[in-house]
Formats: sequence, C-alpha cells, structure tokens
Amino acid sequence: MKPILIQRYQQLLQDRIDVFQDMISGLTVDAQNDAKGSAGDKHETALSMMHLEQEKLNHKLREILSQKAIIDKIDASQIHSKIALGSVVQANGMLLFMSAALPKITVESRTIIALSPQSPLGAKLMGNEVGFEFEINSTRYCVEEVF
Repeated sequence: MKPILIQRYQQLLQDRIDVFQDMISGLTVDAQNDAKGSAGDKHETALSMMHLEQEKLNHKLREILSQKAIIDKIDASQIHSKIALGSVVQANGMLLFMSAALPKITVESRTIIALSPQSPLGAKLMGNEVGFEFEINSTRYCVEEVF
C-alpha cells in the first residue's frame, strides 16, 4: 500500500505544481500585455495587483515544492519499527501517513491522513512504537500498528 500511497501524493502535488505554474505564467503574460497598451494610474494599480497575486502564487508554489521534496525522499520499501518520516501508523482505527500536511486520500478503500511530523499529533507519534498511548485534546490515542 505504501508505494501506491506515495505515488498518489506525488501525483496530487505535481498536479498542484502544474496549476500554480500555469497561473503564474498567465499573470506574467497578462502583465506584459497590459504594459503594452495602458498608461496612467489604472495601469500602475493593475500591474501592482498582478505583482502581488504573483507573489502569493509563488509563495504557495514554494510550499508545495517543499511538500513534494519531503514525499520524494520517502523510501516506500522501508519498514519502520519506530514511527519515523514515511511511516504509516494505525491509531484508533485511523491510518496516518507521517510525511507532510496534505489532504486525506483513499487508497485500497482506506482513508489515509497525511501528517506533518511537526503537527501536535505527528510530534507525539514520532519515535514511538506499537502500544504507545497518549492523549491530545481529551482524545486518547493508541498506536496499533506501524508499517
């Protein structure tokens, strides 16, 4: 399951990268076209707004690229006895993928929640093993399986 999981997240992130790159490219073209035919305050305001939007998109693109870099360095064949980056953890019947904070996906009819090791739940799990019990926000968790 882990190779399919990693491949699905890589594809999801690549799709997002493509969308953001297209949006940034579109804004660049729009700014160049606007620069050719406009003058005055409206022109400056429009260019300024496009530039701000482009900066926001570039920031989001950098975030997605860093998430993809994390997923890309996970070895799908590695089996973990202790929870580490790339571990799939079953706790309270949920499947948690220790990687980056990403949307839930379904693989082999099972819902997977991708967690960042820096998240509160991820930080508690890291370095622990099957049988580890802890509590976050009044919810008790028990690690049932690590793979």
